[in-house]
Parts: sequence; structure tokens; C-alpha cells
Amino acid sequence: MSDLTQRMDGAINALKHEFQGLRTGRPSPALLEGIHVDAYGSQMPMVQVGNINAADRTLTVNVWDKGLVQAVEKAIRDSGLGLNPSVDGTMVRVNIPPLTEDRRKELVKVAGRAAEEARVAIRNIRRDGMDVIKKDKDEGLGEDDAKREMEKLEDVVKGYVEKVDALLKAKEADIMTV
Repeated sequence: MSDLTQRMDGAINALKHEFQGLRTGRPSPALLEGIHVDAYGSQMPMVQVGNINAADRTLTVNVWDKGLVQAVEKAIRDSGLGLNPSVDGTMVRVNIPPLTEDRRKELVKVAGRAAEEARVAIRNIRRDGMDVIKKDKDEGLGEDDAKREMEKLEDVVKGYVEKVDALLKAKEADIMTV
């Protein structure tokens, strides 16, 4: 059971990480952390080439190597986030424009898809747990014990699905807040 709960915790953590990358009304350094930059002949995460900071409506990337400033600017521009960076010495500034109502609704749908992926992952873990219980039953686990274990697993799964729903509800509220 502990292995299954650990795997379900992993699904929840993956969902939280996915939600951090979704843009809300206020800037978050997590928005840029997932972007990869062409640096030194390979793809490096943004956090490995500079410091990312958030201010009022602006994100700044203080690039450590002056030679990578243009690569950071290009990576942000090409990220598909609809951001337009500007260069100021070794600092790249990204103004975060307010979200339109349509864009907010689109982001809520993206969050919903990510939450559904987490629910599917949790259900797959439940299936694996049920298979183990059935195998144990075939190897001599009593009928009542097997049923108890299945009920316990169902309760754990229900709790994790409720966590996913609560995270989704909070993220939707965050996205829709103007």
C-alpha cells in the first residue's frame, strides 16, 4: 500500500508542477522555469542560465553569461507563451500582459486536461493495486482480507481524486481572478 500511495503522491506532485507552468493573472517565475535555452551546444533549463524574479507585472531573467542573453530572449519568444521579452544589458525583462477572458477560459480547459491526466494516472495505480490483491488472493489471502484490502485501496484512491479536484478548483479560481 505504501508503494501505491507514494506513486499517487507522485501523480499529485506532477499535477502541481504542471499547474505552476500555467499562466495566471500575476507573474510567477515558474512560468519561465520550464523553458529550455540553447546554451553551450545543448538545451539547458532557464534556471541553469540565470536568476528568474517576479515583480508587479514583470518577470526578469538576470543572465549569468552575457553571451547567452540573445539565446534566452529567443527561447522566451519561441516558447509559445505569447510573451515578448526585451533585453537590458544582461537582464531580460518580460512584461506580462493581463489575460483576456477567452485566454482565461482556454487556460482553465488546459488545467482541466492536466487534472484528468492525473486522475487517469491514479486510476492506473489503483488497477495495479487491485491486480496485486487478486494475485495475493490466488496465493492464499482470505476472501474477507482481500475484500478489506480492496476497500482500503478504494478509500485511498477516492482521497487522492478529491485532492486532484481540490487542486483543480483552486487553480481555476486563480486563473479566473482578474
